[in-house]
Amino acid sequence: MTTTELNQRDWVSLEQKYYQGTFKRHPITLVRGEGTRVWDSEGKSYLDFVAGIAVNVLGHCHPAIVEAVQQQVTQLVHVSNLYYNTRQIELAELLSIQSDGMRSFFSNSGAEANEGAIKLARKYGRLHRNGAYEIISMDNSFHGRTLATTAATGQAAYQATWVPLPDGFKQVPFNDLQAVKDATSEKTVAILVEAVQGEGGIWPASQEFMQGLRDWCDEQNLVLICDEVQAGSGRTGKFFSWQHYVRPDIVTMAKGLAGGIPIGAMLTGPRTDLFVPGDHGTTFGGNPIACAAGAATITTITEHNLLDNATRMGEYWKEKLEELCTKYAFIDSPRGIGLMRAVNVKHGLGPVIVQNAMAHGLLLNSTNPQTLRMIPPLVLSKADIDEAADILNTTLAEVAELPAAQA
Repeated sequence: MTTTELNQRDWVSLEQKYYQGTFKRHPITLVRGEGTRVWDSEGKSYLDFVAGIAVNVLGHCHPAIVEAVQQQVTQLVHVSNLYYNTRQIELAELLSIQSDGMRSFFSNSGAEANEGAIKLARKYGRLHRNGAYEIISMDNSFHGRTLATTAATGQAAYQATWVPLPDGFKQVPFNDLQAVKDATSEKTVAILVEAVQGEGGIWPASQEFMQGLRDWCDEQNLVLICDEVQAGSGRTGKFFSWQHYVRPDIVTMAKGLAGGIPIGAMLTGPRTDLFVPGDHGTTFGGNPIACAAGAATITTITEHNLLDNATRMGEYWKEKLEELCTKYAFIDSPRGIGLMRAVNVKHGLGPVIVQNAMAHGLLLNSTNPQTLRMIPPLVLSKADIDEAADILNTTLAEVAELPAAQA
C-alpha cells in the first residue's frame, strides 16, 4: 500500500495494531514537510509551530540537510568509534567554535547526552570532591526519559510510575538561589539547570539566578551543567541559551543540532574534561550521517544569519502574542526568548486551543493544560507569523465562546 491509498482512519488502525501505546497522538498523520509547513495524509497543509518539538530548526527538508545526508549516505553510513571519523571531527570543531573551546562527545539523544553529563560530573566528584555524587536540579525541569534523567527531572508526573528511582538527585525551586545553597551538602557535586525551561513551559532563568549559580559552583567546587537540549542550536537568538547568561562547565545538546536527524552531544570545558578511554561509549553516537547533518545545520545557521532572524522574528511574534493576550482574557503572561515562546492559558483550555488551531491549519503545543508553547523553525518569516497570528486569533475567538472560557 502507498500513502495515497490510506486515509487517516487506516493509519490509526494500523498504529494501534502494530505500535505500542506509548504516545497520545493528535488525529492527523503527517506525510510530507517543506520549510515551515507540513501536509497530512489527506492533503491538508499546516503551518508548523511545533517543529518536531524544537527539532526542525531549519524547517522541514531543508536543502542543506538533504544534500548533506544524500551525499554522506553514498560514502559511509556507519563506522565504529574504534576508528577516526572525519564527519565527527568536523562537527566537534564547529561546536568548539560556537562554545569557545569545549570538546564534544556525541550520542543519539538528549537523554543520553544528559546521562553522559551525569557520569562526567560524578567522576569529577570522585576525583575532586571526596566522592560527592549528588546533583541538584530544578522543579519543573525536564532532562529525559531514562531512569537517571527521570530522577533528575523536576516533575512528579514523569517520576511516579518508575519509583524507586536512582539515588543522587534532588530538586529545588527554579530561580531560587537560596534554595540551591540550602540543598548543597558534602554529597553535592553538580547543579543541573535549563537556562530556559522548555518542557516545563518556556520559563527563562533570571540573570541573577544564573550568575548566582556560577558563583556558587566556583565557591563550592561544584560543576555547573546546562541542559541545552531544547534551547540550544540557535533557538533563543544565540547558539546556546547560556550565552545570554554565564558559561557552564558542561553543556548537553540534542533536538535541533542536526536539524531533524537524531543526535545528542555532551560538551565540556577543560575543568571537567576528565573522560579517558573506557569511561563512556556508544555504538551509533557520532555516526557519519548524523554528524554530516549537524555540520550542515550549524553552517546554515551561521551563513544565513538565522540567530539574528530568531531574535527579530521572536520579537515580532512576541508583539502578536501580547496583542492576543490583551484581546482575550483567558490567555496571559507571554514569555520566552527568541523563537521559544509560551503563554499561560486559564481554565485548562490549552488542549482545546491546540485542537481548534490544528483544524484551522496551525500546529501548536500544550505542555500542560495551562500552557501554550510555540517553538517554530529559525527560518520563520514575518508572513508566517502574520498567518499564524490570524489563525490563532480565529481559534481564540471560537474558544472564547465556550462556557469554560467565560468562567
